[in-house]
Amino acid sequence: MAGQFDAIPGGGASVVLDEVEIAILRSLAVQLLELVGPGDEPVDGEDPLATLFSEGPSEPPADPALARLFPDAYGGPDVKPDDEESRAFSAEFRRYTENDLRARKRDDALAVIRALDALTLVGDEGAVLKLSPEESQRWIGALNDLRLAIGTRLEVTDEDDGGELYRLPDSDPRKPMVMAYLWLGGLQESLVETLMP
Repeated sequence: MAGQFDAIPGGGASVVLDEVEIAILRSLAVQLLELVGPGDEPVDGEDPLATLFSEGPSEPPADPALARLFPDAYGGPDVKPDDEESRAFSAEFRRYTENDLRARKRDDALAVIRALDALTLVGDEGAVLKLSPEESQRWIGALNDLRLAIGTRLEVTDEDDGGELYRLPDSDPRKPMVMAYLWLGGLQESLVETLMP
């Protein structure tokens, strides 16, 4: 069934995607790359070891979607550290981890784009995407990041049961984003369930 991952021999997963689904997933992954940004690229001729240990930003992102993707280590995604010591610890943690986290999120989104670009459509039947276990993990990460970013834009909270989203009229400008959010959730859930032992 389209949109549901199935297990394949060797521990990977497969899913049938039609042309529209491929285009939507690719577009969203590209937007995620743009949102996450290029990060701090090493300067030509710079010592690779120095680059590896370079410090990242110490302040949380101003964009709410980025703040959700890169939350403070102390306090949680919706809770700002309330004392000076917690803010200092969060800044220190961010300085040494955010660059690596950004790189991983970029790599996950690029893995999605590359996998989709390698597909060959077969008429109206769509294309079969086959993922190795490692590729499946990257897809889980990218699908999660996409849902977090879209959910933040839709102002979805942990307490929401999604009922309000299901009841949006078709005329609501948020409807396409809601449909993408719900669809990505179904894809992510089926991929996780497929990979569970």
